[in-house]
Amino acid sequence: MSEKKVYILLTDTGTLFTRMIKLYTNKSYNHASISFDEGLFKAYSFGRKTAKNPFSGGFVHEDLESELFKQAACAIYSCTVSDVELQAMRDYIRHIEEQKHLYRYNFLGLFAILFNKPLNRKNAFFCSQFVASVLKECDRLDVQKPLSLITPHDLQTAGGFQLVYQGKFRQYHKQASIWKNTEIDNPIEIVTC
Repeated sequence: MSEKKVYILLTDTGTLFTRMIKLYTNKSYNHASISFDEGLFKAYSFGRKTAKNPFSGGFVHEDLESELFKQAACAIYSCTVSDVELQAMRDYIRHIEEQKHLYRYNFLGLFAILFNKPLNRKNAFFCSQFVASVLKECDRLDVQKPLSLITPHDLQTAGGFQLVYQGKFRQYHKQASIWKNTEIDNPIEIVTC
């Protein structure tokens, strides 16, 4: 049985919506995504479906080459999982993806966080709630609060994760693209801002 890694991408894209969230949380990162590859070429989350409309949200494949992420600050964490755990997480995401028309962004859940009141809504997630639920699928998240109250900061401070990179996302993604095309082993070094 081999081991694989799962990657958590935490970002601050600097949009008006994320600046409003940051005013309340006073934390560095306000968006979370999950990926199964070191280069983050495929990342999943709940967020805006179109760049210009923050209120049209749901399950998304992150477009990490979009303008939204171009200047984003980020922190990338990884954790080691077994093949069985990885498959459970992939299956969970695949199920949501196949029925994504039934899922929506959990705006009400964001407001519930303000009052520290768990709000579980059927087929609705905000970004960190989604990432937490994927990790919980194979007990890879050790937190003592309901998933509907999990913030990106909670993911950042959860046990079992190692910091891989911190800095501008564009720099990380550019480096990852280079090593993907040249097949360099373990090319990415931790960079702090």
